[in-house]
Amino acid sequence: MTTQNRQVTLYHCPYTRSTGALTLLEELGADYQLHVMNMKTGEQRKPEFLAINPMGKVPTLTHENAVVTEQVSVYLYLADLYPEAGLAPPLGDPLRGPYLRWMVFYGSCFEPAVVDRVQKREPIPEQRSPYGDFDSVIRTLLAQMKDGPWLLGEQFTAADVLWGSALNWTTQFGLIPEVPAIKQYIARFIERPAYKRALAKDAELAAAQAAAD
Repeated sequence: MTTQNRQVTLYHCPYTRSTGALTLLEELGADYQLHVMNMKTGEQRKPEFLAINPMGKVPTLTHENAVVTEQVSVYLYLADLYPEAGLAPPLGDPLRGPYLRWMVFYGSCFEPAVVDRVQKREPIPEQRSPYGDFDSVIRTLLAQMKDGPWLLGEQFTAADVLWGSALNWTTQFGLIPEVPAIKQYIARFIERPAYKRALAKDAELAAAQAAAD
């Protein structure tokens, strides 16, 4: 793994969910290039990008001949590509299962539950819902956080980059309850140097785009 070409390209729009992927690249000390697009002008919907990711979504990652789409897949791929950073428990590690669980829980339970709640959709019967109900999702998350400081206890992983980024923006927009455990988790996350570097890059990129408009 360490002898292969590990440079990746992140297709990125400032101040979007791909900021979390940029944060992860910084946490990993990865060799990366940014392909920056302006979401306000719809660059992510142009044919050039749709040829890479037909969904027109960021983050999208390319590495040699591989194209990696979907947020959680991008995080999993990157953390395994740079194992020396220690952000992904390896196969055989007792934390590998919980790590995968909480990576997937984000996309399969948390985000659908938040979207349904924001859209004020009528809840369907719990036994037919892919995530049960919103309150159960939040209770399950809070139960996992109680042994902190991170989701898997003392070990900081790529799952914390995913969840730190997501909880930060969902609380900013009032989409989930801003309970003390979540506020404290976010406070720890946003103090990390990698997050601050990613945010500074986004500020610079957004300013350049605004000046060009």
